[in-house]
Amino acid sequence: MTKAELRRTYKVLRQQLSENQVEDLSLSIANQLLTLPIWNFNFYHIFLSITEQKEVNTDYILNILSGKDKHIVISKSNFSTLEMSHFLLADNTVIKKNALHIPEPIDGISIGSNQIEVVFIPLLAFDKSGHRVGYGKGFYDNFLKDCNPETLKIGLSFFEAEEEITDVFEGDIQLDYCVTPEEIYSF
Repeated sequence: MTKAELRRTYKVLRQQLSENQVEDLSLSIANQLLTLPIWNFNFYHIFLSITEQKEVNTDYILNILSGKDKHIVISKSNFSTLEMSHFLLADNTVIKKNALHIPEPIDGISIGSNQIEVVFIPLLAFDKSGHRVGYGKGFYDNFLKDCNPETLKIGLSFFEAEEEITDVFEGDIQLDYCVTPEEIYSF
């Protein structure tokens, strides 16, 4: 399927999930993550969930990162440039939802993309080769291009892999892992 077809299909599938299903599946994803060999790094970038889009609830992962004393990095989106700026999440960080319901920091200690060692990536769908489909604006592709090549890229999905995304292009950045409630895909 094409990215546009997958985007339509998976937005509908996600909206069909109940709040309890979103919570249960999100907890399963967090528990799966605990089995990955990714916990020896210092700087972890994570998205704050858009509850209106029924994204994976990353609160469980935030708790794991806090418990392991990791540096947690969150982003603010610039819709003019399609770029994200990154900030260290601290106890005094003020979070506010933007016009698209994305929770973002108001400001904070700036962190460069090259400092980030692990990125948890929101997505709508992915395939067995590690290609992903997001919302289509390119924020994460732009961000990941600026990260070090060794930075681990981990997708989080409620659903299992599609066989193939047919319209992948050269600028698309592949995942290293994708974690679902049932399985860990390694690419």
